[in-house]
Amino acid sequence: MAKDIEKGKRSRLGYGSSYRLGRESDLDQNADISTVLGRQVWVIKPDKKASVENPCVWMQAGVVEFKSCNNYYDCTTCKYDLGMKKRVGQGKQISWQDAMRRRSGLKRICRHSLTGRIEMRQCAYDYECFHCDFDQFFEEVWASKAELIPKEAEDIRGFRVPLGYYFHSGHTWVKVEEKKSVRIGIDDFAIRVLGPLDKITMPLIGKEIEQGRRDISICKGEYKAPVLSPVSGVVTSMNLELMEQGSHAVGDPYADGWVMTVHCPDLKQNLKALMISGETMAYMENEINRLVSIIEETVGPIAADGGIIAPDLCDNMPELKWKRLAEIFLTRSE
Repeated sequence: MAKDIEKGKRSRLGYGSSYRLGRESDLDQNADISTVLGRQVWVIKPDKKASVENPCVWMQAGVVEFKSCNNYYDCTTCKYDLGMKKRVGQGKQISWQDAMRRRSGLKRICRHSLTGRIEMRQCAYDYECFHCDFDQFFEEVWASKAELIPKEAEDIRGFRVPLGYYFHSGHTWVKVEEKKSVRIGIDDFAIRVLGPLDKITMPLIGKEIEQGRRDISICKGEYKAPVLSPVSGVVTSMNLELMEQGSHAVGDPYADGWVMTVHCPDLKQNLKALMISGETMAYMENEINRLVSIIEETVGPIAADGGIIAPDLCDNMPELKWKRLAEIFLTRSE
């Protein structure tokens, strides 16, 4: 068994493939799929019977034999797509667009059909999408829906943490959208501990916010607490529903519960002060432990493993005092 594993080097990532270390010369071979990861060439060989649930457009066009999309068909941010375009520019292969142009008229399928996001549709613009009114319309409609949906999320003892989002220590999140535009909101931890909220107030469109400043406020009954802005910039849109009924953020604080969008001129510098991925997970675990300690000091022991914190915490345990928890977790007061 060990010998078979060593020989085949089957990938635990799946896709029905095996892999091996390669050489630089393998990059120019067409028999297998070659890529560079960590400065090392890897050669991936798909199994003959392997199936791809989400085939990449390069595979759909027939440029490569086997490639599954792992970037939700967002080609503009895909490293694989960028690498393939570089090879096209070097004259080492044709583009997926040119591959599709070689097909007969009825087989020239729209790129949005290739991704499976719409029913079968033929391309009428020779794959020059910037001329296509449908493409522009579809991208705007799709983006407005897709940008609000976290693609993947981790569950940490009942609290959701979406991957790819940046987090501020004051329990706000940042999702980079395009260029220097970001969408921000309040995380699941704050919403579950302090909510449901009556309303969330925010600066008007055109107003400036500053990273770490108390630009946002949450309200519940007679209580009101400031929330620190995760980035600096100019407000470009607001979620007006939250100003009327903050409880909308309870359903999904990372989607419909967004607070506002911001144009952030110094985005790169702002992101340096935020957490992402492993940093966020470790921070959230620490915050949950901190919350558990406060609960035990106030109302007595809970489950030995910390348990899962139920929503509406302050409503169920008024002894914790809403304003105190808001000061501790939102403005970092000890």
